[in-house]
Amino acid sequence: MTHADVDATRTAYDDIAELYTGLFRGHLAAQPFDRAVLGAFAERLRANGSGPVADIGCGPGRITGHLKSLGVPVFGMDLSPRMIELARNEFPGLRFEVGSMEELTIEDGALAGLVAWYSIIHLPPERVPHVLNEFYRVLRPGGHALLAFQAADAAATVLAFDHKVTRAYRWSPDRLAGLVREAGFTEIARMVRAPDPDERFDQAYLMVAKPVR
Repeated sequence: MTHADVDATRTAYDDIAELYTGLFRGHLAAQPFDRAVLGAFAERLRANGSGPVADIGCGPGRITGHLKSLGVPVFGMDLSPRMIELARNEFPGLRFEVGSMEELTIEDGALAGLVAWYSIIHLPPERVPHVLNEFYRVLRPGGHALLAFQAADAAATVLAFDHKVTRAYRWSPDRLAGLVREAGFTEIARMVRAPDPDERFDQAYLMVAKPVR
């Protein structure tokens, strides 16, 4: 089933793909906390053995490419065909495919890791539990997931905001961590940082693992 907001998000990112790619090219070089979180994630993956890792909502592939530079066997997936086209141009040695996080075409337990870097933010809150269940399904036992998102304060839980591309939601880290636990994950770490000058909100990162049973 395709929701109207999914079509709107796909179209919005198709339309802005070139501008977005240019704006964020090299952006990680000025983001020490982002690099630290991604580095810790890569170390956890290496400690748990090799296996494929998916960057879900990869956009033009900047996080995919960074993880590859850290030795992670990663591929990217995005809703926007134009973003995938640009990602393939930016990182010709990497695999990118069009797909939806709500209907992952990945076999059960196939992934060692998964990144959703500011990609769950466009999901209406009532559909986030389903996506977290999908993430759980495709990860193998011991697999890790890393979520990045704009933070809301604890009292607000979840708030809609006017994202520059299309409608989005920011989450209280406690609330999202609760949904992650309900999906079956174990929380490994979280971090919240103050906004940079070009950001409006605190930024949050949540690392979780699928238990080994």
